[in-house]
Amino acid sequence: MSPVPIVPTRPTRFASGSPRRARLEFAGASGNFTLSKDAAPQRPTALAAQMKPPSIHPIGPIKPINPARARTRPLASLSRKIERGQFARPLRAGATIREFISALPEMLAAAELRELARRIAAARRAGRSFLMLTGAHPLKVGLSPLICGMLRDGVLSAIATNGAVIIHDFELAFAGRTSEDVGAGLGDGSFGMAEETGAFLNRAARLAAEEGKGLGEVVGREIIRARLRYRDTSIFATAYRIGVSATVHVALGADIIHMHPAADGGAIGKATMTDFHRLVAVVATLGRGVVLNLGSAVVMPEVFLKALNLARNLGRRVDGLCAADMDFIRQYRARLNVVERPTAGGKGGRGIALTGHHEIMFPLLAAAVREELARPVRRRG
Repeated sequence: MSPVPIVPTRPTRFASGSPRRARLEFAGASGNFTLSKDAAPQRPTALAAQMKPPSIHPIGPIKPINPARARTRPLASLSRKIERGQFARPLRAGATIREFISALPEMLAAAELRELARRIAAARRAGRSFLMLTGAHPLKVGLSPLICGMLRDGVLSAIATNGAVIIHDFELAFAGRTSEDVGAGLGDGSFGMAEETGAFLNRAARLAAEEGKGLGEVVGREIIRARLRYRDTSIFATAYRIGVSATVHVALGADIIHMHPAADGGAIGKATMTDFHRLVAVVATLGRGVVLNLGSAVVMPEVFLKALNLARNLGRRVDGLCAADMDFIRQYRARLNVVERPTAGGKGGRGIALTGHHEIMFPLLAAAVREELARPVRRRG
């Protein structure tokens, strides 16, 4: 390969007193370039020497605009987005939850919370599906009893979780406590190394793989079989007992049980792949139904998008979907993959994004759904 000339910023004279052209030489198979030994920098090119900063032309003094001739209109002829009828109403002491929900202002998140509750209740009455996607945080802030209640009441048709959820669900069912102090154990390597947690859940993964079942189903079954003390608030045990789909979608290496000596990546992968195919079957039934993503920033929005695409690819019509995200901060993937993309394309979908702490927002939603279901159904005609 011929040497490639380079242009430094100023010339340098060597012992001979004459400047020499600098070269980059190709070093054969190594693929590297080196500066030739006899190289000397070259003067800047004529083009570079001629470059000057751009000229700035002043625009002159700015004259203020006189609004004397501006046209006005009567207030009644102009649009306004807020009216008194939308205002919040004061509550008396001892008010009911129905009165509290009804007293919320009819705007923005308060209006969308009530709309989501109405849509979930309507899906329940019409026999349409309501799928909840969730991360582990809702369990760590004490929402398991509410989720189990919605499962038992037939409001939730299915749940789908990331891999961390089975960890907290098991520990709460087994010991009644969970959520480790990561910093306290990271220094000596004891973080995440709970014997019972790793042994129980990795055994469940092996059983699921051997039986050709999903990980969520077998975790729920084994919690019941082991008669764990607090199994009544286990979402997987509850789902298994009433025959509702509960799937687990694992990112290998992301969960503490993957560090355990009993972890079998092949078994975990097979069991969670079975759960993915079960989730696709659930998503295929979501036409005019509801999906809620509760606190999963990455894994469940990504899994849901693929499940939805595969269902539609196989010819299932999933239109008219109400897709909602509820988290304490707005997340990129949850917004795009749950709220926006699945409801786009003129298919009659509705996207709702509610921002707030799970331990406040989800109990409000659960209560609002219960109140909606308790209302008399209005018959048309």
